[in-house]
Formats: sequence, C-alpha cells, structure tokens
Amino acid sequence: MLKTMIRTGALATALAVGSFGLASGAIAQDMPMVGGAPMDPAKTIPENASKANNLTTLVAAVKAAGLADTLAGAGPFTVFAPTNAAFEKLPAGTVDTLVKPENKAMLTKILTYHVVPAKATSEAAMKMIKDDGGKHMVKTVQGEELTLAMNGDKLTVTDAKGNTATVTQADVLQKNGVVHVIDTVLMPK
Repeated sequence: MLKTMIRTGALATALAVGSFGLASGAIAQDMPMVGGAPMDPAKTIPENASKANNLTTLVAAVKAAGLADTLAGAGPFTVFAPTNAAFEKLPAGTVDTLVKPENKAMLTKILTYHVVPAKATSEAAMKMIKDDGGKHMVKTVQGEELTLAMNGDKLTVTDAKGNTATVTQADVLQKNGVVHVIDTVLMPK
C-alpha cells in the first residue's frame, strides 16, 4: 500500500509542480562525501545512506520501520535526511521508544514525513520558493506538508509543529532521487 501511495504521490507531484531534472553536466559530477563515505549516484538511497557514519540512526530507524525496500524502489524520492546529531536533539529516549515494534506506525509516519515523492534539487526548490514569494509547500509521502524557505543562502524546511531544519548538505544525487542532509528531525502533526 505504501508503494502505491508513493507512486500515486509521485505522479500527482510531478503533474502539480513539473519534473525535476539534473542540471546539464551533473552526471559527470564527483561523488559527494556524506559522513565520510562517497555517495555513488548509481546506487539507491538506502545503499548510500548505509555507508554514511552520520546517518546510522536514520538507517536503523528506516530498517525498524520496514521502509528500506520502499526507499530502494524506483522513486523518484527527495529525502530530507536527519543526521545522528539531529536525532540526538530529540528528548532522551525518543529514538529508543520509536524503534520498538509496537511503535512502528508512529515511526513510519515520522520517516515518511521526510520524503517527498519527486526529485527536487536545491536549485529547483529555490526557484519554487522564489516563484511563490518566499515559501513553497511540498506534500510528503506521509500526506502532510513541509514548508521550504530560504534563510540567507541556506535552504530550510519547516514542519507542521514549527520546527525548522537547515539543509547542511544539498543535492546528494542517488539512482532513485536526491538526498538533502538536515540538522533537525521533522515532526508531523
């Protein structure tokens, strides 16, 4: 069912905001490093994320929620990937509680709130923000929206609770989408 929702959402998003493509020459780019590991644009989001030492909490949460196979699918996906330090900002015990089997639904809700069913580079996001007068709403796979904006030259993402994450590393291209590393865990309503 989640795969169907993602595919349906991807089509709806593509129709609503248009397609996101690579800038010319992007295919020849060097592999960016995330958490000390090279991110191979020919690999899927989970394959690359599992190599990054600053995304181990996210990877463990994705596995606990059973989303690794979904995020390895065709996509395209834009993932706002919170670092280990972002998870550490949550109240003590939050992550341990969320990864328990009885809390899988809540964990899935939070993780899918970090995924947009489209491939949105920072350049595309900044254009949409500018075109929309300073803020652009994007619908997540989870169903709620995130607000994209700029804070100076930094791309920010604000959740339904008013928490704002800053993109600390943008445009990590993947076989099935793009990852933007963020410094705060986003929370749905």
